[in-house]
Amino acid sequence: MNLLFLGTSAGVPTKTRNVSGIALRESKGKGWYLVDCGEGTQHQVLHTRLSFHSLKAILITHVHGDHCYGLPGILASAAMGGRTAPLTLVAPKGIQTWLEATCEVTQLCLPFALEFICADDLPSIEFENMAVETCALSHRVPCYAYTFTERNVEAALDVDKLDRQGIPRGPLWGQLKQGVDITFEGKPLRSQDYLLFKHAPRKVVIAGDNDRPELLAQACAGAQVLVHEATYTEAMAEKAGEVGHSYGKQVAAFAEQVTLPNLVLTHFSPRYPLISHTVPSIEDIQREAQSVYSGALFLAQDFSEYHLDKAGHVTEQTQEPPG
Repeated sequence: MNLLFLGTSAGVPTKTRNVSGIALRESKGKGWYLVDCGEGTQHQVLHTRLSFHSLKAILITHVHGDHCYGLPGILASAAMGGRTAPLTLVAPKGIQTWLEATCEVTQLCLPFALEFICADDLPSIEFENMAVETCALSHRVPCYAYTFTERNVEAALDVDKLDRQGIPRGPLWGQLKQGVDITFEGKPLRSQDYLLFKHAPRKVVIAGDNDRPELLAQACAGAQVLVHEATYTEAMAEKAGEVGHSYGKQVAAFAEQVTLPNLVLTHFSPRYPLISHTVPSIEDIQREAQSVYSGALFLAQDFSEYHLDKAGHVTEQTQEPPG
């Protein structure tokens, strides 16, 4: 499972960062999910190996433009690229209203079905290889986090348990192995109770804008990675609260409290450039977060890619220059 950052700036793009967009790639195959798509996201995708034909779903955290203005362009690119398979869009109701108006005014006719799911209902959605849950956050407008949990983890049958319970070998075992619940002698049996998973399902939480990280406590249970905004440093804590954002140290302290093994920060204010000798700089956010967090900390840049392995460890992949 890989996280590929297409934009890491807050509010407006800079010369080195585009606005929000995160691609989550499945562990097998080419399938991927797009969380937020600020203006220019379709351009960022051109610098990657991602294909709109393999896009499973777009999930928008909230209605602010730096998280959604790229949506019509993404859909137009997918259409002109020949996509015909249905596409799932999970977003607040306001996004649907805005998108429908945009499509009508600009005569954007999609050759594929757009299946809208309202994030305001806090849906749980199951795709073939991924289960997605929605968590409400605290921002100036309704805003959400999306939790991605791997499905179809490789597993073996608990043969000893099956034998002890007198469940005969044959088709019933095959159904349990395939994840199908069965009934034996009038008693329902859950396949999950008879499988030995070779590793814990990988779980990633990707949050939108949020000034109360503690709202993610339940969502982060069992997660190996949290992706969260860190718009400011602690010196800007008062302003962060006024505009519904977090600062890096605040998020890191939460991650430490819930013993998250990996934390990826993103959505940085343009006031914190990558140039280290400036004051302030992105290093200030990193230094403050490291002072309270003992896990693996990453500050994303555009086109940063992180691999989450089966053991729950995160490694940064070699970054190829955009081309």
